[in-house]
Amino acid sequence: MTVAAEGISAQPLGIVAAGGRVPIMVAEAAARAGRPVFVVALRGLAVPEVARFSHIVVPIGMPGRVFSAFRGAGCREIVIVGSATRPRIRDIRLDFKALRLITRYARALLGGDDKLLTWLVRLFEAEGFTVRGAHEIAPELLAGEGPLGRCAPSPADAADIAIGIDYLATAGRFDIGQAVVVANHRIVAIEAAEGTDLMLARVAELRAMGRLRLSGRAGVLVKTPKPDQDRRVDLPAIGASTVAGALRAELRGIAVAAGETLVADAAETVAAADRAGLFVAGIPLRGPSS
Repeated sequence: MTVAAEGISAQPLGIVAAGGRVPIMVAEAAARAGRPVFVVALRGLAVPEVARFSHIVVPIGMPGRVFSAFRGAGCREIVIVGSATRPRIRDIRLDFKALRLITRYARALLGGDDKLLTWLVRLFEAEGFTVRGAHEIAPELLAGEGPLGRCAPSPADAADIAIGIDYLATAGRFDIGQAVVVANHRIVAIEAAEGTDLMLARVAELRAMGRLRLSGRAGVLVKTPKPDQDRRVDLPAIGASTVAGALRAELRGIAVAAGETLVADAAETVAAADRAGLFVAGIPLRGPSS
């Protein structure tokens, strides 16, 4: 199904590209659908592959330059996508537009990621842009229901997954994180500001130190969106690095919200999981599919 078939404009698409491969995959999907693409690559975050598309590289903190670039490229619809951490003060370069917004930006920074991203979306909308979700442009990136590869969760894994989903549904209201590791019906790691990869590295370290005593492969990584987050930005995402982290942590598999999680380079990610003997499964959060 093409973007045009979904009723999305065929006008140029603007992409604010943070880290990882997902921004590239969104750009590729738009290009396949016949849409011109213009990328604003965030310096220090965007991958070098953005050079394949019309683009500029902009330091964090220059909204005026970003808006002007998108308008100059004829973009009215924008996707904000990719992995990022909150910037260090020394990495921010403020333009005149940013200086005018500094008080509101500072207030947004005082909250969690949801508050900051909601403010960012509203900022683009106030400038006359329409913010689209990555999944609207590239729905093929979304995880389907059930096992995505050869391996499937066991009944014991399913019990751990259910615990993880219940926890995230509650903790997400506090804007904490989108992922948790559950092993033997016990929550052993919670994602916070460090992100999923570093959380998995922490689990691997705890196991190596003997602080987390589990027999053989045990435990499941569970990722879901926060209950009230804007699905246009910051959908959970997994990729090959997630599989590698789960393998180092000696987990049994990865469970994600079906239809609400982006899978970067899905064929390669699932193949890596199959080679490692890990399951990757999409779990419906809103009842059976119709």
